[in-house]
Amino acid sequence: MTSEQATPPDHSRSLAPASSAPSTVTALDGAEGWAYAVSGRVRGTALDDLSGEAVARTLPSLLRALDAAGTSGYGIWTPDGRAPQASWPEALLAIGTETPRVPGWRAALVDSGIGLGPVEAGLSALAALTPCLPDARRLIHGDLLSRNVLAGEAGITGVLDWGNALYGDPLYDAAWLLHWWPWYPGWRPGDLHAALLTHWRATGPTPAHLRERLHAYLLHIALDALAFCSYRGRWDEVRAHVGTVLTLASAGEGESVLIPAGA
Repeated sequence: MTSEQATPPDHSRSLAPASSAPSTVTALDGAEGWAYAVSGRVRGTALDDLSGEAVARTLPSLLRALDAAGTSGYGIWTPDGRAPQASWPEALLAIGTETPRVPGWRAALVDSGIGLGPVEAGLSALAALTPCLPDARRLIHGDLLSRNVLAGEAGITGVLDWGNALYGDPLYDAAWLLHWWPWYPGWRPGDLHAALLTHWRATGPTPAHLRERLHAYLLHIALDALAFCSYRGRWDEVRAHVGTVLTLASAGEGESVLIPAGA
């Protein structure tokens, strides 16, 4: 479940928000740009290993923790709290541009024979959804799986590795869970959509343009994964993500088959 943003994290980015990040014992700067933060021990079961029912019980405390932070710009941010794009749509559409973090993925797609057609289709569909996106600017974890969330009976006990964090619409993290949900067989008996809706209705009105926003973020996550897997040469996964991008791109605005009609 690695994203385009998966690079050596700066330890100063991995310590927020205080409500969910483990306390830091020490921080070390390593070779080749890597940095390490050694934290106090946090006990719990990884979100990845929970049942669908347990995920639903854990969601409220996880989403509350992600609500707890704030700085400037949109997109992935630097240790001083600044992100590069001036708007949230701009940050999302930048996924089509290569960065030093994931170089050469466009050429790799062309050389593979798959080509850039799926990427262009995904970007076009994403651009069409941008009028529905809010100006919200809150903290997004950006990688809630990969054993980064620990949970106990009362809710989350820790949220680890904030190296992929970005600023934008907090619904992005919900879309992250929805995107990867089918990849976890143990989650399938649960109803993740119902659990998310229950949380949103309990904390206020259902978010405006909910389906369109989730659709846009699912597109971005699939494009992100497609770029990263192309860069890494993981072609079976590339083909799976191409299928997801094309499914989302061919659906009407907010009418993806990945989002049930009741959501």
